[in-house]
Amino acid sequence: MFWRSVVGKLWFTILLLVCFVLFILTILLLEFFQNYHILEAERHLLQTANKISEVENRYEDRELLLSTTNLIKDSASRAVIAWNEEDTLVAESDTEGLPVMNYDWFSSDQELSRVLTQGEEVKKVADLESSDTGVMVVGAPLSNGEGAVFVYQSLDTIEETSEQTTKIIFLGAGIAIVLTTIFAFFLSTRITSPLIKMREGALELAKGEFNNKVPILTHDEIGELAMAFNRMGRQLKFHINALNQEKEQLSGILRSMADGVITINRTGEILVSNPPAMQYLDAYAFENSPSAKTVEDNQHLPEPLKALFKQVITNEEESMTEVTLQGRSWVIIMTPLYDKSTVRGAVAVLRDMTEERRLNKLRKDFIANVSHELRTPISMLQGYSEAIVDDIAESKEDKNELAQIIHEESLRIGRLVNELLDLARMEAGHIHLFIESIEIHSYMNKIIRKFQGIADERSVELTMNVDNQLDWISFDADRIEQVFTNLIDNAIRHTNPGGSVHVTIDSLNGDWVGSVHDSGQGIAEEDLPFVFERFYKADKSRKRESSKQKKGTGLGLAIAKNIVEAHKGTISAHSKLGEGTTFTFRIPKDIDLTEY
Repeated sequence: MFWRSVVGKLWFTILLLVCFVLFILTILLLEFFQNYHILEAERHLLQTANKISEVENRYEDRELLLSTTNLIKDSASRAVIAWNEEDTLVAESDTEGLPVMNYDWFSSDQELSRVLTQGEEVKKVADLESSDTGVMVVGAPLSNGEGAVFVYQSLDTIEETSEQTTKIIFLGAGIAIVLTTIFAFFLSTRITSPLIKMREGALELAKGEFNNKVPILTHDEIGELAMAFNRMGRQLKFHINALNQEKEQLSGILRSMADGVITINRTGEILVSNPPAMQYLDAYAFENSPSAKTVEDNQHLPEPLKALFKQVITNEEESMTEVTLQGRSWVIIMTPLYDKSTVRGAVAVLRDMTEERRLNKLRKDFIANVSHELRTPISMLQGYSEAIVDDIAESKEDKNELAQIIHEESLRIGRLVNELLDLARMEAGHIHLFIESIEIHSYMNKIIRKFQGIADERSVELTMNVDNQLDWISFDADRIEQVFTNLIDNAIRHTNPGGSVHVTIDSLNGDWVGSVHDSGQGIAEEDLPFVFERFYKADKSRKRESSKQKKGTGLGLAIAKNIVEAHKGTISAHSKLGEGTTFTFRIPKDIDLTEY
């Protein structure tokens, strides 16, 4: 609104100040001019009376004296020459309604009678009963002292003069108010125009436009304010750029950290998290909220972190805990964040200790696993060969059976050695891939047909689903078949009769994803991180199965992992004990054939 603007306020203030000054000045001027007109009229009437007094002393002819008096006095006034009560001379006046005063009226007035008795000059404003307005009367004694001259006139003449003066004063005041208004608007616009520019510049600054500058039109305080405003914009741009650089630097540091970092505010909401922390949050969401696949779907702080957060906020000291989630061990260290003297939140550092635990376990289990895997066939070879040497097996059939067992165990040792050599070459980076374009539907049908008999034999339903959008994909057919063979064979062997194994091939963000899901017994949470390690077996007892069923070496998943990684892909496992297991691997669709 106009009244709320600076222009309106300045105009109203200046106008109010000028009107107040003009009001006081008008009152004083009116009072001054009114008194001035009265004084001037009295002085003029007194001069007229003195001139008539001098003329009366020179002329004895009454007619000549009367005509001379009419010439001397103002036409609006009336003159009375009084010698005594019976001898008076009255000069006429052009003013209508001005009464004729006789000797008795002058002599009866206390002030005017002093002219007759004491010979003094008298000035007086008197009210007449016969007239609505008063009269101004002056009296002067005759030069010979034998009478007096009284000159009077109506106050209407003075009031008319005062009214004319008042009109002139009010006209001047009106002109002054108009000029003041013009000046106020001119001044206020000169002041507010740069302020409007500054307001527009401030709005642009609020939107993030720091390159706009306010024009400097003057070199006064407003010009200095515009210079300060432009300097402030440059400083804001500099500091915000510095903050953005620091933010990007901090974000880069957090992204490159191997440990997870989570920043939490006072109310327990997650403010900042880096990729390793997202892995923990995603795993927690997968295990506790199946519908929430990412932390964006589940913004709640995990329960282990909630309990630790409450402890940190309450005690205001660093706390640590260790949790196991989806088979991975996480050590969480949480420290309070202070805002001067008050706690404004906490920062949690999540360290994945799975690799350390895995290495410690591998140190302990590797020698035992290798020794066990080699000792069992060697012991059997030794025992059965001694039985043949000692002729314990008398019949040819018994000897053939012992020889068959020795042959199978030697083959087993050969497979174990070959797989160890293959795995060593793969881990050393000496794996060679033969990439070719494969029609995925027929390729997967061939693999499923290979296992269909085994699945029917164990009463396991084996199904497959291939995305219709996928047609030709480039990969090493033999190596990927080896991956599917390991995954499907493990799934069938660990699924109870009546269960199911489902194989899917999907397309996702430039990759093709293969997964094998079974409804079997699942993998224990503490063993889940080690499924891709050498000599891992779900059967902890390592009991020997029937000779008709091929015994695994525990190297299949480790080889599968190396094959997938050689294709620049990733493989993972998710499982819940008693509900089944899902193995998933992702491989890029477009592999550069020139690299192989």
